[in-house]
Amino acid sequence: MIPAAHAVLNLDAVQHNLAAVRRSAPDAKVMAVIKANGYGHGLQRIAEALRDVDGFAVARVDEGIRLRKAGLKQRIAVLEGFTCGEELDALLQHELDAVVHSFAQLEILAARPERNAISAWLKIDTGMNRLGFKARDVSAVHQRLNLCAVIKQPVNLMTHFANADNKNDDKTLKQIQLFNNTVAGLPGQRSMANSAGILGWKQSLTDWVRPGVMLYGISPFPDSTGEQIGLKPLMSLHSRLIAVKSIDAGDTVGYAGSWLCEKSTTLGVVAIGYGDGYPRHAKAGTPVLVNGLRVPLIGRVSMDMITVDLATQPEARPGDPVTLWGDGLAVEEIARYADTIPYTLVCGITQRVQIVEAIPGKNSASAFDSKV
Repeated sequence: MIPAAHAVLNLDAVQHNLAAVRRSAPDAKVMAVIKANGYGHGLQRIAEALRDVDGFAVARVDEGIRLRKAGLKQRIAVLEGFTCGEELDALLQHELDAVVHSFAQLEILAARPERNAISAWLKIDTGMNRLGFKARDVSAVHQRLNLCAVIKQPVNLMTHFANADNKNDDKTLKQIQLFNNTVAGLPGQRSMANSAGILGWKQSLTDWVRPGVMLYGISPFPDSTGEQIGLKPLMSLHSRLIAVKSIDAGDTVGYAGSWLCEKSTTLGVVAIGYGDGYPRHAKAGTPVLVNGLRVPLIGRVSMDMITVDLATQPEARPGDPVTLWGDGLAVEEIARYADTIPYTLVCGITQRVQIVEAIPGKNSASAFDSKV
């Protein structure tokens, strides 16, 4: 039996979205970003669905190790690199690419006796001001990496955009220009474009692109949904009504009585809450689909339950299906009601939500095995 709170994944959508990447960046290799448990969709599951990409990017060493142990052979870049010799040992053992972004890493690399043992990406900070070397330091850092015996030559070059989701902000163009000026004449492959870069900033397309959120069918731009820009969402989140009851004018609903009933109505209780990953800060009025029709959220989101106004659905009964986001209700829309971004919603699905895979060509779903 599928439990009340469950997420359905349409893995056919992955290839559709990958095709969109390749249409937008036909001359680039694709490094699929599958960090944070594949943006909440399952690390190994998404990697297997993307077996024909050129490489993968993860945030941390343990994620890369899991992919290698699962049999993935492609290039795997660890975006946070390494912080100690033990992590560098793991990168070497599992043939993972290291992103080099700090002087402390240079010291660790310089002390290694192995020769031509690891591929490296030199991270250049062009304006994100998070990880990476300032442009003024890149020439000296590059020379030091060339002297590190352990590094395979040539060193590759990358940067990350801060504002690429805003197509009216020229900061991305400034980052592109700074990157190009900084690496001019240096050998090695280049990588700049994330999802927003791939779709919105053609000047950022280089040897490698790093699509993340668009692979999951989510728009990287705040003014559109994935479907509006030709993507197919992978995840839909579902539950069911567990109670239907009448409430009177003057009644309040939920913790702190934050919603006041102005006229008699019918209230529905849905078995999902922030303990499942539904956003606690979703406002009253956030749309929910009951039997495929929109009804508004009322009251505060609880750990295990939400309440909805069923005034427009007098025939609704316990057991009726509920969609929190999915077909007809974009996750981007729910994120706006919760004053957040869709990344946090799909990444925030908790372990008690069962993941099921859609069966191609059918409306039902079957429980996936335990691989994540």
